This record gives sequence, structure tokens and C-alpha cells, in this order.
Amino acid sequence: MNIKPIVAVTMGDPAGIGPEIAVKALLQDNVTSICRPILIGDAATLNDIIKRLALKATVNAVNNVSDARFEPGVIDVFDLENVDLETLHFGEISAMAGAASFESVKKAIDLALAGEADATVTGPINKKSVNEAGHHFAGHTEIYAYFTGTRKYAMLLVEDNLKVIHVSTHVSLRQACDLVKKDRILEVVGLLQDGLISLGETNLKIGIAGLNPHAGDSGLFGTEDDEEILPAVEEARRRGFDVEGPVPADTLFSKAATGFYGGVVAMYHDQGHIPFKLSGFKWNPEKKQMDSVKGVNITMGLPIIRTSVDHGTAFEIAGKGVASADAMVLAIESAVQLARYRKTAYPAT
Repeated sequence: MNIKPIVAVTMGDPAGIGPEIAVKALLQDNVTSICRPILIGDAATLNDIIKRLALKATVNAVNNVSDARFEPGVIDVFDLENVDLETLHFGEISAMAGAASFESVKKAIDLALAGEADATVTGPINKKSVNEAGHHFAGHTEIYAYFTGTRKYAMLLVEDNLKVIHVSTHVSLRQACDLVKKDRILEVVGLLQDGLISLGETNLKIGIAGLNPHAGDSGLFGTEDDEEILPAVEEARRRGFDVEGPVPADTLFSKAATGFYGGVVAMYHDQGHIPFKLSGFKWNPEKKQMDSVKGVNITMGLPIIRTSVDHGTAFEIAGKGVASADAMVLAIESAVQLARYRKTAYPAT
């Protein structure tokens, strides 16, 4: 695209690090050189963060995307005026903060559906605060699916060589086992390949994790691998996918980290998230904080583009000015890549 895409970035929970990492990211040249970012949230909150961190930036509060300036050093904010700074406390769960973060997400979705934004990027929210505000969703993925009317979707995590999609995410472990079904596995294999192609990945070999230890070991440790996962692998091959599995999870991810697989299918949330975060999250034991937090969360299957940081609100360091914007920058870069691919592959949209 000759014209840089407009990317709507939500501020996340105002009591967490979302506003901080959003501002830090939008002040970087490598972000503004590839897109036209606009923050969705509360302008007063963003002004407060800029003053606290003594950042060289000004806020341009707008009520329409068309009023954004998209200039270096200027943070364009689609101002929802929904945070009471007098009652906001960093690191605390509150219905007010939950409502503000939810409204930011909803506005970003609306702008993308209306064609006013080419992609959306979400800052971290606190699920408890959102639910206390009366919005009963398990997370961003479910919010996006509901308001876009999407039934077939999946969470794809991206960090360097690791690209991990999930059969299930925000459910109990007991329920996750019941959701390991042939049709769902086939569905996420297709979504994963679409994601790999959209991100410009040329290695389309997909590794599919087993559910049980040693992928069930011929039924000794469970039957799901033989009865659901293996038939899905065989059917995927018949459909032309380059797949391997079920592979025991304790060996699958070590191979994936080297780039052997273009992407992998995890059967449940922690099976995919733990190796992913071991790769992208770097803890400093001396400082007792993260030196770097990398990783992008992409919701596949939506009619609009949504990427996100793959970390939480980090209440313990909110307002201290030490939060890393690495993941936010990566999420924006991924959103731009997806927007460029979509414009090229579907020029009429």
C-alpha cells in the first residue's frame, strides 16, 4: 500500500501498564514510519501518563478519525472521556477501569467494521474489572468474536520462530480436554495456515501437538490422541495441508523453536502459552522485573484485523515508568503486515 494503514490502538485498562506502553510505542519512529496510529481511550489518562513519565509528546484529542494529525510527537487520541482520574488507582481492580477498557475495545471494533481503521491493536485489560463493569466476556478474543458475529476463530501467538494456534483457550482444563475434537482441530489448522500466509511465512509445515503425555502412547495414557487428533491429521493431509502429528508436546515445541515447523497447533491454553512465554519473556532476577516482554496475539477468523500484546496489565509496575513497549511495537508491526496482505489479497475490501 502506498498510503500507510490507519491502526486503532486501545489503551487497555487505565489502572495497568496499557496507557504507558501505548504512548511509548506510538512515539517510536519505527511505528509511525509504517502506519498512522490512533489511540482509543481517555485523553486525560494519556496526558497524565505523558506528564508522569516526562515524555516529549502532546495529545491531540479527537472525536473523529478524520481529525487525527498523524504527526511525530503527537499522540492522536479518539477521546471517549470515560476515566475519572480522581478515583483511578494504579494496580486496582475497578468497574470504572473495566468499563473504560471495554469501551475502548468496542470503539476500535466499530471503527474497523466501518472501514475507518485498517487494523486494530489491543492493550492489556483486566478480565475481573471488565466483568465487574457488567461485560461478561472471558477476554478480548471473545469480545471481538461476539461483536463481529464470528463463530469460527482461534488465538494465534507469534514470537520469532514460534507461531502457536490453540484448539481452546479460556476454559477449564477439564473442559479443554472435552473440546479436543477432529472437526475443531481441522478448523484451526486452516486458520493457522491462513495466518502463516498472511504474515509472509514460507514454511507452511504444521506440527500438531498431542493432548496426553507421549501423545497417549497408543492408548495407555488416554484415547483422545488416537480417536480425535490422528484422524484430524490424516484428513488434513488429504486436504493438502503439510501436517505432522500428534507429536508429544514435550518434543514438539523444542523443534518448533528452531523453525522446523512454520506453526504448531496446541490443544489448550497453557500447552501453547508456557513454551511461548518462555521464549519471549525475559525475567531479570536482580531487578525483579521483566527486561523484555515479547509476543503477539492475533485473533484468526475475524472479518477485521486484531492483534494484541500477549501479556497482562502488570498491575505491580503500573505507573512506575518501567514497562516495556516491545510487545506493543511487535503487535503494531504484525497488524500492519496483516493489513498490507489483506489489501493486496483482497483489493476490493
